[in-house]
Amino acid sequence: MNFTRWSARFPGTQRRAAARTEHAAAQAKRGEGSVPAARGGRADPGTDRSAPIADGGPADPTVSGTGSATARRTGIPAAVPSLDELSVREVIGRLPALVALVHGPEHHVAYVNEAYTAGFGTRTPGAPAHEALPELGDLGLLPLLDQVQRSGKPRTAKNRTAPGGTSTYTVTCTPVDFPKTETAGEAEAHTGVLIHLADVTDHAEAVERLRASERRQREAAVTLQRSLLPQELEQPDDLRVAATYQPGGTEAAVGGDWYDVITLGAGRTALVIGDVMGRGVRAAAVMGQLRTAVRAYARLDLPPHEVLQLLDGLAAEIDASQIATCVYAVHDPNEGLLAYASAGHLPILVRDEDGTVRRAADPTGPPLGTGGWLHTSGTIALGPGSTAVLYTDGLVERRGEDIDEGVAALERALSGAQGTPAVICDRLMRALGVDADHDDDVAVMVLQQPARTGADAELFHNAALELLGGIEAAPRARAFAQGVLASWRFPVELCDLGVLAASELVANSLQHGTPPMRLRLRRTDRRLIIEVTDGDDHLPRRRRAEPADETGRGISIVATIASAWGSRRTPGGGKAVWCEFALPDK
Repeated sequence: MNFTRWSARFPGTQRRAAARTEHAAAQAKRGEGSVPAARGGRADPGTDRSAPIADGGPADPTVSGTGSATARRTGIPAAVPSLDELSVREVIGRLPALVALVHGPEHHVAYVNEAYTAGFGTRTPGAPAHEALPELGDLGLLPLLDQVQRSGKPRTAKNRTAPGGTSTYTVTCTPVDFPKTETAGEAEAHTGVLIHLADVTDHAEAVERLRASERRQREAAVTLQRSLLPQELEQPDDLRVAATYQPGGTEAAVGGDWYDVITLGAGRTALVIGDVMGRGVRAAAVMGQLRTAVRAYARLDLPPHEVLQLLDGLAAEIDASQIATCVYAVHDPNEGLLAYASAGHLPILVRDEDGTVRRAADPTGPPLGTGGWLHTSGTIALGPGSTAVLYTDGLVERRGEDIDEGVAALERALSGAQGTPAVICDRLMRALGVDADHDDDVAVMVLQQPARTGADAELFHNAALELLGGIEAAPRARAFAQGVLASWRFPVELCDLGVLAASELVANSLQHGTPPMRLRLRRTDRRLIIEVTDGDDHLPRRRRAEPADETGRGISIVATIASAWGSRRTPGGGKAVWCEFALPDK
């Protein structure tokens, strides 16, 4: 039970409390304090309460207020000790850091503390620092002492490793003034330097472990990135292609830049370059998935904008937070054109044989993964002697500059670049200032349409025949193929196979296609290509014919005798069916 609370209700309690209150008020009116007299004597009501007691002893500390107990009760702060009373030698001697004090022009040793002695051994006072403190020279601190003494300003040197690599220190050198001494009858002030060595070995080792871990992670990302890129570019018959990839500097994480060259058959080639936004292994992994998907979609031989449309949906499914830019182009040597579609990527640059540089115009759609956009295709001429460049933004983008300035600088560099595609790649990288310390990864692809003359031109021929239809179309096609192949001096066996393939493709087009129809024969240095186009967009497929069937064997025959075959829809409507034969090595 709380007796303090209930005592107020006991009889007489309220009267006694009232009496105490009246007595205290009377004392306050007379100016008397409420503090009782000290033990051992009775205070005189008319005397000062701080005076000594009657027997001559000191006043009670609780009365004088000089004790710490009184300070805690009254809130009066205790006296603060003066720093002048502390011994500098004692303080420095107990520091865990290594401390040395030198003076004079040659930095004579004045003092070293116990930690310094424990770290480097006993040192003799009075000797010059380069003799008595050789470790300072090993740490490269002697020039720093001279600088501090001349300038009168402190200096700090971080992460200085002692000989043997056992310890690492952060060193602070502070100028100090020694007291004046009488030398040769004159007063001379001595200046010195206080050397403070803080052992940061654990911190330096932790930093080095972190850097080593970052290097391993970056090496893993670079290895993944390079393994996902084509190890060797396919080399089409009609193009010379070279590409290079430069990862960002050591302080930059690996990105998702990528490129590829895909032969589509019938002499056509797909070229693709892209950039996955973001850094590290995740960006490289997304890049690998997109590159694999591009190769699969390219085998469908779709127009460039349809390939990007498929990639757009796939990019959103892979990772909705990852956005990628990409340009997909198809080169057709028969037309001398580069058909392309762009998803937020930088424009293709083409340099003609006379040095004029052209920039591929729109259309350019949003990046992959954004969805809700119908991409469209465009074309740019790529004739004999022309050079085209596809690149990522790391080549032309600089902090504080508009990206159009970078593209313009690339145009100027391309206009004067000569040589093979590999040489042009290197020259463009150097001209744009890309080196090992570049802050972004860069991918560049250069392709050339060679201007063939002389004996080299004899290896490339084209021949075409317009087919008007009717019963005479097939005999005309066979006669045309026979004459052309004989004029190209092919072996008899290859001529017979070529005539048979041309006959079957023309017969298929006459039965299932619509005018206009055309037979085209093309020879390169490595293959013979036979192609038939018509106005119907229904693509043929290979099927198994039953023994009783009179038709349905044409495509199977072509697929059996040819090295490869395929079909595609043409941009203006209709389709093209082709096959090719590898030429024998001479």
